[in-house]
Amino acid sequence: MFKALADGTRRALLDALFVRDGQSVQALCDLFPEMTRFGVMKHLAVLEQANLVVTHRDGRQKLHHLNPIPIQQLAERWIAKYAQPFARAMVGLQTTLERDTTQETA
Repeated sequence: MFKALADGTRRALLDALFVRDGQSVQALCDLFPEMTRFGVMKHLAVLEQANLVVTHRDGRQKLHHLNPIPIQQLAERWIAKYAQPFARAMVGLQTTLERDTTQETA
């Protein structure tokens, strides 16, 4: 998943699917006129392998949908774990400052 998210074009594709989910390859290609259809499809394949995009067929079209679950799992596993000590420190600081303010007014 980190490899998939490391590329700016792939992040832009995910952003486009966040704005409007269920887009065809052609609709996504229209958003990236500097790229070939093959290039966009290659990026979509990497996102599918990372389970960040899921597809389904609608007639002759293949529609692409954002799968936010792996990103949320990543946030819960890594980001929250590292942010928690800082959040605890900020709550402790707030408690101390509020206690000091209360003691000064008493």
